[in-house]
Amino acid sequence: MKEKRILLAIALNGLIALAEVLGGILSGSLALLSDALHNVSDLLSLGISYGALRLSRRNGTTHRTFGLKRAEILAAFLNSSLLISLSLFLFREAYLRFSHPSPIKGGMMLVVAFFGLLANLMAMKVLQGESHGSLNIRSAYLHLLGDTLSSVAVVGGALILMVRPLFWLDPLLTFLIALFILKEAVVLLKESTEILLQTVPQDLDLERVRNRVEEHPEIALLHHVHAWSLVDGEIHFEGHLAFRNNLPLREADQVRGEIEELLKREFGVSHVTLQSEYQSCQGNGFIEE
Repeated sequence: MKEKRILLAIALNGLIALAEVLGGILSGSLALLSDALHNVSDLLSLGISYGALRLSRRNGTTHRTFGLKRAEILAAFLNSSLLISLSLFLFREAYLRFSHPSPIKGGMMLVVAFFGLLANLMAMKVLQGESHGSLNIRSAYLHLLGDTLSSVAVVGGALILMVRPLFWLDPLLTFLIALFILKEAVVLLKESTEILLQTVPQDLDLERVRNRVEEHPEIALLHHVHAWSLVDGEIHFEGHLAFRNNLPLREADQVRGEIEELLKREFGVSHVTLQSEYQSCQGNGFIEE
């Protein structure tokens, strides 16, 4: 289902990009051309997202035990990097146009931008429902959101230019579009980088985890803890459980099961690996290799 939605969004963006390139050349609008360039980047972004989604569905093997789930995070990282590069390019083009303003055909700019706005809204609607549970899809959705807002800006600018020849308005709109794209891209780049570097998920408080686990009457200490996200929304947790008493194996397994259920229920952990021990571990640091 996700694949079909992305393919539909790709088709819509292809039409938008073609129309805006032609319209930008004929009207002389840099804002329209910058919007077209953003749509071209969307095509690349959606293509990367589609490929990553297909790869992420592959089953694990003895070589890749997790399969290729992280292909989607890598796609989000690449898409955000692409957006940042695009923003810097648009800043440069806006500066050059400020320095050398040129006449713009507001009527043609308006027609093409309005067509682009409608198509962008349709593409956003296609991906909106899937954007909340996947960083990869959200990266593609942010591309489309940036396009939609830039189309709104271009439509407004075209209306003004039809009344007054404020040719500096076109590069100003380009600058604002690039600024919005850059802001969203930096946030996305940070999130995807943190997952790739296996940092602790922001909504997982390890101190609270330790306090809750050590409230169990049989647990003396939780240590050697590691927590990370394999993909967006999938938290993995591992650690050592130091027992107060030398319990039989069956009872120790029961306690370990209770701790696993606690981590999943209260902290949203998807996959738990716990090592049970009784006076057998050399180190007892909470975070320790």
